[in-house]
Amino acid sequence: MLMTSLIAAGVIPAWSQENSLGEFAGQTDIGSPKLSGSASYDAANQSYTIAGAGSNMWFTNDQCHFVWKKLKGDFILRTRVGFIGPGAVEHRKTGWMVRPNLDADAPYADCAEHGSGLTSIQFRRTRGANTEEIKLAITNADVLQFERKGTAYIFSAAHFGEPFVSAELPDLNLGDDVYAGLFVCSHDANVVEKAVFQDVRILRPAREGFVPYQDYLGSVLEILDVHSGRLEKVYESRQPLEAPNWLRDGNSLIYNLSGRASGWGRLQRFDLATKKPSPLNTDPNNRNNNDHVLSFDGTMLGISDQSPEHGGQSCIFTLPALGGTPKRITPLTPSYLHGWSPDGKFLTYTGGRSNKFDIYRIPSDGSGPEIRLTDAAGLNDGPEYTPDGKYIYFNSSRTGKMQIWRMKPDGSDQEQITNDQCNNWFPHISPDGKWMVIISFPADINPADHPYYQQCYLRILPVDGGKPRVIAYVYGGQGTINVPSWSPDSQRIAFVSNTDMSE
Repeated sequence: MLMTSLIAAGVIPAWSQENSLGEFAGQTDIGSPKLSGSASYDAANQSYTIAGAGSNMWFTNDQCHFVWKKLKGDFILRTRVGFIGPGAVEHRKTGWMVRPNLDADAPYADCAEHGSGLTSIQFRRTRGANTEEIKLAITNADVLQFERKGTAYIFSAAHFGEPFVSAELPDLNLGDDVYAGLFVCSHDANVVEKAVFQDVRILRPAREGFVPYQDYLGSVLEILDVHSGRLEKVYESRQPLEAPNWLRDGNSLIYNLSGRASGWGRLQRFDLATKKPSPLNTDPNNRNNNDHVLSFDGTMLGISDQSPEHGGQSCIFTLPALGGTPKRITPLTPSYLHGWSPDGKFLTYTGGRSNKFDIYRIPSDGSGPEIRLTDAAGLNDGPEYTPDGKYIYFNSSRTGKMQIWRMKPDGSDQEQITNDQCNNWFPHISPDGKWMVIISFPADINPADHPYYQQCYLRILPVDGGKPRVIAYVYGGQGTINVPSWSPDSQRIAFVSNTDMSE
């Protein structure tokens, strides 16, 4: 992907001359190495380069260059990383580090990627003690995630495109207030080594006592080039925003705001050039959930609204794409919209009927009755038409785990597309009809649950099936990609990740 190709080609991005350190508050050489280190941030590429020397990070003392931010409580740190050049010593190392102070002999924990490919948790339990190590069952990882849960530290590493491999250090008390950040150590006092960091994320997960659907975290609107791997953070909000949906001109997104403070579901149009949102008029139906869908020609918008006048149960309405007066389409509730047929004649949705959720189809002008398309065990959800109109893709838990299925538009020939240990939701088909992006939850999540605020993956696979490949490592879930999220050129997807912004 992008990181690997740049380094392999010997191309390093031109770094900004600004002094800003992006996500971080400061930088320092720990342990007074012979050669000074440095760090810079390229705001245009949202990337960092860090240069560091130092004889080692081992035994009782450390020498390295450290770029840090003060944190307290639980957190998740994630990045993609690559060394620049072949290196002088195989045990040069880089990664995330957490320590209570900047003294050379301080206790600490880090997740380290060595030049030799060794991937491990390194830690010192008390001041001046010898460093200990837990090795991971993976080498040459380029995605590094370090998570703190109380006094436990969890290192998850991956080759970009693959699931995480993890190890846990269960009991290390470094205090609530710590310095957390990225480091580089050359392992040779006479050499400076450099590394490039992309997709740097410092995340605050849901706190203890958090009540889903009552409490909400802040949101980050992100855009990912699914083919190059370039990830861009485009907007942050303390309000919970959900389900970005790309307008057909490619210049704007539509998403909804959730929660009490935002009016429980008002739609917003987000201009990608100005990076500013503005309200989208759906009066009087302004309690929209995260299931809005644009017609294939881009002229119409379908919404799932749960305003009090229809009992607070979700109904489907249609209106002009840029706002207008909604027209009610589904007489029965609850109905959750997910797909519009390419010819504009039908809507497909999830309906709850007699305590059973299945997939239905109805004429988009409301001129006819709904037709039930699935009648299977478990939950059937997330239906979406392919651009050629030949199939409806959906997710179903009928075989145990939540998996991706497809059927013909009349409900015939239902067949399973994915079959792995993840719980896979919301298949979104690229406009060119070649690819499918899904959101994948761990095996231990209830298959019928699509929860907020979980660690999950966005994965891509050919529409006819195959091995899914990870394209984003996400803290999110409900609202991340509930609706069709592809750009019109089939190059990018928009999605939402989450972090606590209350402090």
